[in-house]
Amino acid sequence: MNHTEDTIVALATPTGIGAIGVIRLSGPDAINIAQKVWKGKDLTKQASHTMHFGRVIDGDLELDEVVASLFVAPRSYTRENVVEISCHGSNYIIESIIKLFIKNGARAAKAGEFTLRAFLNGQLDLSQAEAVADLIASNSKASQQVALQQLRGGFSNQLQQLRGQLVQFASLIELELDFAEEDVEFANRDQLKKLTHEITRVTGSLIQSFELGNAIKNGVNTVIAGRPNAGKSTLLNALLNEERAIVSHIPGTTRDTIEEVLNIHGINFRLIDTAGIREATDTIEQIGVQRTMEKISQSALLVYVYDAEQITLAELNSDIESLQKPGVTMLLVANKADLLNPEQLTALPHTERAIIVSAKEKQHIDELKNKIYAAAIKDQLTGHETLVTNIRHLEALQKTEEALIRVLEGIDTVTSDFLSMDIKQALHYLGEITGAVTTDDLLENIFSKFCIGK
Repeated sequence: MNHTEDTIVALATPTGIGAIGVIRLSGPDAINIAQKVWKGKDLTKQASHTMHFGRVIDGDLELDEVVASLFVAPRSYTRENVVEISCHGSNYIIESIIKLFIKNGARAAKAGEFTLRAFLNGQLDLSQAEAVADLIASNSKASQQVALQQLRGGFSNQLQQLRGQLVQFASLIELELDFAEEDVEFANRDQLKKLTHEITRVTGSLIQSFELGNAIKNGVNTVIAGRPNAGKSTLLNALLNEERAIVSHIPGTTRDTIEEVLNIHGINFRLIDTAGIREATDTIEQIGVQRTMEKISQSALLVYVYDAEQITLAELNSDIESLQKPGVTMLLVANKADLLNPEQLTALPHTERAIIVSAKEKQHIDELKNKIYAAAIKDQLTGHETLVTNIRHLEALQKTEEALIRVLEGIDTVTSDFLSMDIKQALHYLGEITGAVTTDDLLENIFSKFCIGK
């Protein structure tokens, strides 16, 4: 997958009929291949970053009127010669032009091969390349901003600075090994200890950021749960502002989970409406209740809805105790406020994690959305922090931290050769994130998940 001496071609826009299709060529012969089938200005004599109107021809047959955009190496996404042909969006025209380019010397690109070439040619490091895929897949403002920050190198720069400092100490430790018989010390152990503490502080912070980063990237799993007829489905409909779930006064109407996505302040929340929690009256309802409990255990946020008019304080406390799970934040939502008198309203819980609403009348729904956002995100998202969103990066950081802890534990007791091994381990795992250390299997695994044409 790592050969870059040939020229590749692929459709860069989505498949299907549209107004425009963009076909991308990249490689040393990209401009020459395009010129072979071009009728218009000589593309081989034109400047980089220019656009030209012309026709694509196959012998005497004219395929389409197009616009060719030229990017001359190294001033392109891949640092190679790149030609992008903007043609009409007919599937027939697009397929004909791609086949024509292949007939004249190009090869069909593999998934992610354009971005792979950008990495291999030094245009992007590996974490930036992965951010390209995240940016394409982003489906909220927050996920787009996090991916864009990583693409611009914020994450990479931070790691490269730390790795560069650690490399200096590794070199000094290696030098000590060359003069082992003289028993000299080139690497100041106090400075190494200080640097190792600093790196572990940063890696620890990055590891902790994964929970938030993963939530931003994939959405926050949010379960709506409670007793039958508490108004869970009505609340889901009110939050979505549409009639998504069936609403009935009959207890146990919801037998299975219903999932929808709600965007609050740029963050996607994956809302899951569940079956009412009670002693099931039949097998199907029992399965629904079991699934509810499973979804709660897997969620980051539990919106517990209760009928504020009917439930007793003892029942409320019992439900809270039984539903609270480690790592799951719970919001208490007292529903049917429109049926309560002032004295009943005063008796309800009033805390940061509690709110009184009327789902039927859509009262205080916006306030509930703000509480949902605050419960999941809190004050963690400022727009300037570096967040880890990739499980591969998380695992590499965890292994880096483990190696650095061994360095700290042995810095005053073990010999230089053992210290050198642990430092090299830390350097290896830090290098895996940015691509300073790679294998063909790693690159194949990462870039095969990209779309073809990117």
